[in-house]
Amino acid sequence: MTECAILKQEVLKGKKINKSEAMELYEQPLEELCACADEIRRSFLSGQFDICCIINGKNGRCSENCRFCAQSSRYLTGLKEYPLLSEENILAHARIAEKQGVRRFSIVTSGKRLSDGEVEKMCRAVKRIKNETGLLLCVSFGLLEEAQFKALKEAGVTRAHNNLESSRCYFPNICTTHTFDDKLKAIRAAQAAGLEVCSGGIMGLGETPGERVDLALTLRELGIKSVPVNMLNPIPGTPFEGLKKLTEEEMRRITAVFRFILPDAFIRLAGGRGLLDDHGRSCFCSGANAAISGDMLTTAGITVQTDMAMIKELGYEAGCKNE
Repeated sequence: MTECAILKQEVLKGKKINKSEAMELYEQPLEELCACADEIRRSFLSGQFDICCIINGKNGRCSENCRFCAQSSRYLTGLKEYPLLSEENILAHARIAEKQGVRRFSIVTSGKRLSDGEVEKMCRAVKRIKNETGLLLCVSFGLLEEAQFKALKEAGVTRAHNNLESSRCYFPNICTTHTFDDKLKAIRAAQAAGLEVCSGGIMGLGETPGERVDLALTLRELGIKSVPVNMLNPIPGTPFEGLKKLTEEEMRRITAVFRFILPDAFIRLAGGRGLLDDHGRSCFCSGANAAISGDMLTTAGITVQTDMAMIKELGYEAGCKNE
């Protein structure tokens, strides 16, 4: 048996692969690696596909210096800035998402964290969405405290999002205005408040394959079951504007190795997917089984209708894992 086949059988039996084994997988023939990853996905999660729409609830003016991000006030990217959206505006977008067949809706805001007053406003919006739609609600409001997460949960939020972005080792190359430990603290605060957590990273920031594996292993230690895998879209005006875009083959390999490490997680193609010629289709045959659909935070995305058609063609059933 090949190395891929051996590790696949061990994962199917419940083994947690280590970093050395994951790095060996990185060197395996691509098609076999992806086929084995997809078999693991089918074994643990069958044909489930989790699709989510997001709304950018607050744009720009961020104090942080994340080097990939158009939202930072430190970079001249031509981004249109606006404050927190109204309840009515957010509710209207949620209703549109529901009509399109989406079951999960996420409100995302710029900045290091929302203030207590802003959290209160969002709690009111969340309550209305919960009462007036059948959507599952997620939020990405930055480095909140446990009490703030508890208030959001009581309002109707089921999941909090906070990307680690990269490994502990590589994180200082991405951001210096907050730390990897700040991220971990917020994730654990959300979990302590009783929320599920969605957390992943951005691929193509200059990190090595080993640092990608370190990220996946950390996510496994945290018990994360929703893992966004973003592909860097180099935005003019940011320090990372000159970085080379990853290829479809690289994204397939990343997705497949993540599936071996995180066999029962929803691996979610997110930002940058539109840069791929096939819009991620080959990744959805390589271990990924979730997506953010529609427009992203600061870049155009892929329409929900296009994604729904692709999901159906691939034999998936669109839904949410905790319906």
